[in-house]
Amino acid sequence: MINVILVDDHAVLRDGLKTIISQENDMEVVGEATGSEKLQTMLENVTPDVIIMDINMPDMNGIDLTKWVKARYPAIKIIMLTMYKNDEYFMAAIREGADGYLLKDSPSEDVVAAIRTVSNGESVIPQAMTKKLLSLHQAESKPEDNALTPREKEVLLGLVEGLSNKEIADRLFISDKTVKIHVSNIYRKLDVKSRSQAIIYAVQNRLVPLL
Repeated sequence: MINVILVDDHAVLRDGLKTIISQENDMEVVGEATGSEKLQTMLENVTPDVIIMDINMPDMNGIDLTKWVKARYPAIKIIMLTMYKNDEYFMAAIREGADGYLLKDSPSEDVVAAIRTVSNGESVIPQAMTKKLLSLHQAESKPEDNALTPREKEVLLGLVEGLSNKEIADRLFISDKTVKIHVSNIYRKLDVKSRSQAIIYAVQNRLVPLL
C-alpha cells in the first residue's frame, strides 16, 4: 500500500485528490495538511511514501518545505502539484529534491500514475518542460568531460526521455539490474541524489542531444 499525505491550503483540491486516490486499491491518503507547521508535526507520527505538495502556501512555500522534508526524511517521495508553469519554480523544486512536478490541470490518471512512479524510485517530469529546458540551454557551451561512459550516457538519455528502468533495459538489451548499476554510477559522477536531479543536470549541461 502506498501511503500519501496531501499538503495544500485549498480544501476543495485536497478533497478532490483524496477522492481520486481512494478509488485505487494500492494507495490511500493517511494525512492532510494546510501548510508546513501541520505537516512537520504530522511527520513526527506518520511516515508516508509520497507527499503531494502545492508550491504556494501561506506559511512556507512548497519548495522550501520540500528542502526541509528531504533533509530529514530523504526516503519520502515528493510530487509538486502546482498551477505554475514557471521554469524557475520547476528548477528550484527539482534542485531541492522534488521527485515529480505536475500541473493542477493534469488529468486524474496522470496524478495516480505519478504516485506509483515516484514510489517506485523513478521521477515524473513533463516531457514538454524537459524539451523547453533543452532548448533554453542548447546555445550554452558544453562542460568539460564528466567521465560518463558511453553506456552511462545512453542510460542518462533514457532518463531524460522519461523511460523506466525496464524500458531502458529493453532498449539497450541489458538487464534491469544493470540499468540500476548504471543509474547509481550516474548519480555518483554527477553528484546528484535523484533521477529528477540527474535529468536537470543533463539538461543544463547538454549531456544529451536535443529531443
